Amino acid sequence: MWIFSWKGPSGFSASSTAEEVTQGIDGTGLTAIVTGASSGLGVETTRVLTLRGVHVIMAVRNTDAGKNVKEQILKEIPNAKIDVMELDLSSMGSVRKFASDYNASGLPLNLLINNAGVMATPFQLSQDNIELQFATNHLGHFLLTNLLLETMKKTAHESNKEGRIVNLSSDGHRYAYREGIRFDKINDESGYNSIYAYGQSKLSNILHANELARRLKEEGVEITANSLHPGAIVTNLLRHHSFLNVIANTLGKYVLKNVPQGAATQCYVALHPQVKGISGEYFMDSNKAKASSHAQDAELAKKLWDFSLSMTNQN
Repeated sequence: MWIFSWKGPSGFSASSTAEEVTQGIDGTGLTAIVTGASSGLGVETTRVLTLRGVHVIMAVRNTDAGKNVKEQILKEIPNAKIDVMELDLSSMGSVRKFASDYNASGLPLNLLINNAGVMATPFQLSQDNIELQFATNHLGHFLLTNLLLETMKKTAHESNKEGRIVNLSSDGHRYAYREGIRFDKINDESGYNSIYAYGQSKLSNILHANELARRLKEEGVEITANSLHPGAIVTNLLRHHSFLNVIANTLGKYVLKNVPQGAATQCYVALHPQVKGISGEYFMDSNKAKASSHAQDAELAKKLWDFSLSMTNQN
């Protein structure tokens, strides 16, 4: 497929799989949390990280589904180190409980892969009365990251290994509302557009990583934060748009990435030595890429950070 043939400076292209981009990398001794690990890209990311020796904690809303995935992976990789923990990113109470339980477990944390997400849902509010896509895709991960940060700092210091935070965004961030983030209209049902709201949440993922990277650099902490676009992939994210879903599943094999290709960039950013020391960047096809002008707006990133703190009651 010609659209996948070009290779960037990293030596990888859009057709590279997660296994290929992590070939020869030994992740033994590293511990990772992968959110949304029971379906789509999360399953493949979990499988490939365990294949490389990483101890993976699957943070999933449905623990039965998570346990089924764990059993499947153990059949293929008998010595895989996997645990399953419950996490519903649309509920701040669930996020706080997960983080509290994790921090109390004494487990280290080298890699945090904020992978979970919902896409283009009809207007609805989360348990905390916040528009669901913004609540799940951004605020849940923002709160989770902040609550786990001390454990990550401690791990980076004690292990003398760089910690990495990886936010799964999307090139859909280019199709947010005109102003980027609708701070005063997050819950405005009358002006709601499911695609723009998705774009807003994915733009937030990039801005979050950028501002976090700036703060970590300022603090002199050996933890990086980056965001990425996995590529156009057939997963179950389009289930709320049946017509688009049918088209994607019919034509997808010709123009879209499969899941092993889709999981490549997050595995690359999480594990590859080429990414060491790189922070506050946006990746696509296992190479650095350029995000939208809104996504590169440092003032917008700071404003979103403060807004997110107040929305998650962390002020």
